[in-house]
Amino acid sequence: MTDSAQGDSIVILFRGGRLPQWHQLDDEQRLNYERLHVDLMLSVSEHHGLIGIHGYRLLTPQNSWERFWTIEFPDLAGAEAWMAAETEPPYGHYGFYSYSLARRWQPESLSWLPRKPEPSVAPDTDPHLIPPLTVDPSSIVVLAFGGWRRGSDQVDPQTRGDEERQQRLQEVAQDHDLIHGEVFRLVGTNTEGEFIWILEFPQLAGAEAYIEAEKAPPAESYHKRNYHLARRWAPDYFATWPPRTGN
Repeated sequence: MTDSAQGDSIVILFRGGRLPQWHQLDDEQRLNYERLHVDLMLSVSEHHGLIGIHGYRLLTPQNSWERFWTIEFPDLAGAEAWMAAETEPPYGHYGFYSYSLARRWQPESLSWLPRKPEPSVAPDTDPHLIPPLTVDPSSIVVLAFGGWRRGSDQVDPQTRGDEERQQRLQEVAQDHDLIHGEVFRLVGTNTEGEFIWILEFPQLAGAEAYIEAEKAPPAESYHKRNYHLARRWAPDYFATWPPRTGN
């Protein structure tokens, strides 16, 4: 994946889960619907040049919202095709879907965020063959939704404490061995704000320290944040989806 391709890409931020009716189906129906769904989504991935797909399962589901996904394509056409295919029946009748579109946010001030390498993938791995899927228990992920409080972007950075906030966050990253960090800026905004931060730590203590650092004054009074804790969802399997960047 090139930097230029990533810079021009569009990212689907997807809050999803299964509706209660899904669990009323018998095992054979669920398995058949899952296979049809995966085959369809893989075809969209191949046709539109999927850049990457990463899933996270919330530690505490919010009603039907169980998982959060970032799904990245080179252009809007790929994102539109993905969202249309994902809701197609029969599988689509049983899902909860909430989408936002975003771009990667990579200013120089965030160059300290590390990027975790993709898992290695054997050349003969077939993503059409679905293994048992589970979380990766080796790390904890903070999903931080938020942005400026109204009018705060007009306040002087020194008054807001921007430099002190950056220093606190970098100290947390260093002290707690931050594994991975990335930020997305919504195309538009919503009630939670215009940014989503994804930060992965080896232990819960790192996630707690990050949240405490974000809450420190004076910066806290100029930002709004909504935090969720999660674990990576089946990263080894989804690394097999095209293109295979972990070879």
